[in-house]
Amino acid sequence: MSVPRFWRRLKNIYNLIGTHCEKCGSFLYPPRNMCPKCRRNGMTIPFKFKGTGEVLTYTIVHTGAKDYTKLTPYILAIIKLDEGPQLTSQVICDHSQIRIGMKVKAAFRKLGEESEKGMIYYGTKFVPMEG
Repeated sequence: MSVPRFWRRLKNIYNLIGTHCEKCGSFLYPPRNMCPKCRRNGMTIPFKFKGTGEVLTYTIVHTGAKDYTKLTPYILAIIKLDEGPQLTSQVICDHSQIRIGMKVKAAFRKLGEESEKGMIYYGTKFVPMEG
């Protein structure tokens, strides 16, 4: 399988797809085969999140790992989606704008590059909601 095809098959990264337990109503991200609350009694089905939520906490990274040094400083936040799950993601905005409780929405952005050949991969980051 080619590298681009591999990344395209990771639908949860590109489309913010998780799972929903039909028994207890839990929303899960990343997707799971088994509900952690119901265990084997639950039944999870794919669920596409709206992509809106709020910043629970954040940090501004000034010294990034090797592949992220060109991006520094950048904002890394824990986002609580409107449906309930929490995930860690980069927030793209001016550093003076970021605040706890800020409403954000998912945006399709470049995540990074691999190797000298410049393989670029994309995924979900978050941006402030307007208004």
